[in-house]
Amino acid sequence: MSQTANIRPSGQAFLRQYELVDRVRAYDPSADEAILNKAYVFSMKAHGEQMRHSGDPYYAHPIEVAGILASLHLDVASVCTALLHDVLEDTDTTYSQLAEEFTPEIAELVNGVTKLGQVELSSPNPSRERQQAENFQKFVLAMSKDVRVLLVKLCDRLHNMRTLQYHPKKESRERISRETMEIYAPLARRIGVDQICSELEDLSFQHLNSSVFESITKRVDAWRADQKIIISEMSIGLRDLMDVHGLNVRIYGREKRAYAIWRKLERQGISFEDISDIYAFRIVVDTPETCYKVLGILHQAYRCVPARFRDFISVPKGNGYQSLHTTILSAENNRVEIQIRTERMEDIAERGVAAHWAYKNQSYAFDPESANLAGGDPLRRIRPLVEMMEHTGDAAEFLEHVKLEMFTDQVFTFTPKGELISLPIGATPLDFAYAVHTKIGDTCIGALINGREKPLRTRLKNGDVVKVIRGGHPAPQPDWESIAITGKARSALRRLVREEQAIEFQRIGALLANHAFAREGKDFSESSLEDALKRLAIENVNALYEILGRGELSVVELMRAVFPHRGNADAIEDFKAREIIQDETARLYVKGDGIKPGVGMHLSTCCSPIPGDRIVGYQAEGQGIVIHTIDCEVLGSFEDQDDRWIDLAWRRAADQTASTGRMIVTIEHVPGALADLTKIIGEANGNLINIKTVERSPTFFDMIIDVEVTNNRHLSHIIAAVRASTFVVSADRARIEPSIEITNTEA
Repeated sequence: MSQTANIRPSGQAFLRQYELVDRVRAYDPSADEAILNKAYVFSMKAHGEQMRHSGDPYYAHPIEVAGILASLHLDVASVCTALLHDVLEDTDTTYSQLAEEFTPEIAELVNGVTKLGQVELSSPNPSRERQQAENFQKFVLAMSKDVRVLLVKLCDRLHNMRTLQYHPKKESRERISRETMEIYAPLARRIGVDQICSELEDLSFQHLNSSVFESITKRVDAWRADQKIIISEMSIGLRDLMDVHGLNVRIYGREKRAYAIWRKLERQGISFEDISDIYAFRIVVDTPETCYKVLGILHQAYRCVPARFRDFISVPKGNGYQSLHTTILSAENNRVEIQIRTERMEDIAERGVAAHWAYKNQSYAFDPESANLAGGDPLRRIRPLVEMMEHTGDAAEFLEHVKLEMFTDQVFTFTPKGELISLPIGATPLDFAYAVHTKIGDTCIGALINGREKPLRTRLKNGDVVKVIRGGHPAPQPDWESIAITGKARSALRRLVREEQAIEFQRIGALLANHAFAREGKDFSESSLEDALKRLAIENVNALYEILGRGELSVVELMRAVFPHRGNADAIEDFKAREIIQDETARLYVKGDGIKPGVGMHLSTCCSPIPGDRIVGYQAEGQGIVIHTIDCEVLGSFEDQDDRWIDLAWRRAADQTASTGRMIVTIEHVPGALADLTKIIGEANGNLINIKTVERSPTFFDMIIDVEVTNNRHLSHIIAAVRASTFVVSADRARIEPSIEITNTEA
């Protein structure tokens, strides 16, 4: 193959055939060179004259994807799959042809990637949301069968994101970026492939919020220039310190990406200047024992920041990540984050599940022994998604739960026997119970946290030891779904509620059928319903009872199916039957919810709840039910009045309507500051509805800003974007006591 065939129109070369083979053989000496060469040539010929938006020949894309797979040190079958991943969909190549030309394993992997590529995970058309959700179910099922399918798809998406700027339509660029941010990047993080996850996030962020991306990038550039000498001196100091103690270590620095900085601004409510790990040093050693030795040396030589130490070696993250994290103070009193790990830990941190492919016994393949030594089955974080799919009633609900599961940081808790249970931040004992086992969650009625009985709504903290108190049989309360935050717990609770509802509706349906037969003067028996089941195309008697109890089938329609030659039933009888259904159904839903019909419900002014907030109601005498966010400080005065608390949750439809989010912002008193602020809010799709000045000085303004948002996450995004402005000193969600008067001075 000539060299000119490997040059793009831009003049940039892509991987040549021998370069790809050499890259694979560097980590797998037993690699089948012939099959790699064959796949390379086959892909080029199959795609022929096809072109990409960038003007490159299409075959450049699968070659680059194969290069990324090789950088992850995947097996030959995976690299060949990358080279061939688009031939089934975009060329005349057939599955049987692939199986014959290569191997059944490669053909099956290519087929799996093709199916994932055909799954539409995002669409500008809201009416297709259900179809997208059903597609995502297929996506999860496909990737759970062989993780290599997901790895190839992630590398495929990474290369597409690297060239997304060539896509002609802005709407499509934003849709693809949103899909990448919501689905692909979290999946990459879930299986521990940090180097792919970080780049996907940054590339998506660049298209979704370009102004904030540019603002953060400029501030990092300025910070880097300002800290250059300090970083150099710190690097030399660390190297000298390790040499003095005779330690052979590898030291290098890493700079935090723009999206990671923005996420920290958003989640921790801090300013850019407060971020201590924009630049962090990694010290890579030979053994875990040396990790702790290095930690001791650092803490003896430098003052440490006590609240900034994390031991992920003894308590690894759920995706297998291990490292020691500490923050020290330099001689100039600057905070410096240090990460200490072994070479193996470094490999797993960067490549995740891909780090468990190894050369062993004259072959290169996935090594379960290596995976177990690194902390267990690396695919265990995908399997809960499949479990949720089994429990969830419909596709849209499943997608909602999966996104909850993938978008959260972790808190580490323990069973009484010392087993580690990692959960999302904000998780409750109910989430813990379901994380241990579905049956334990189903029968949970209470919990002991660190030996003391606590309400199920209690938020768990790092290090909590939780003992689940179980009842004899599943008995979920109607408000428990608002307590749970993990997708697994919520999907299981909804399953239980559906099962209880089905049983209750079946009871009501059987009662209605019995009454209907009695009015006809007929003896009732289930055998008399057999012909009706066929006429109504209903599977069995219980299904008939359920739709009858729900009111989806009227008593009149049932009797017509049982007695086809019977005359039209009296409409009054049908009406009476419907009254019975409505009364029974109403009783079912009101039972045990703790809210008296007709009692007013009011949003509190102290914390201004909006959709997405976890909320709780307080039954205040003479006021009805006042709704607060679950972390509202006002609730502290009601802690001893548990009988007045009511767990609540927003209806799913609430996220589709506009709500008023309130934030308090301090900005510099300079020309252009307010204009920059309003521009950022508008670009974040926030509708500015009110600005009030709380305090004014010659240098700063404190302002209360009301913005129309869809939910609490939308408000958090806006606040994070505002914090990135060079004019903004601070920005937070407003938490205002009812007694505080806001100066009604328009800015």
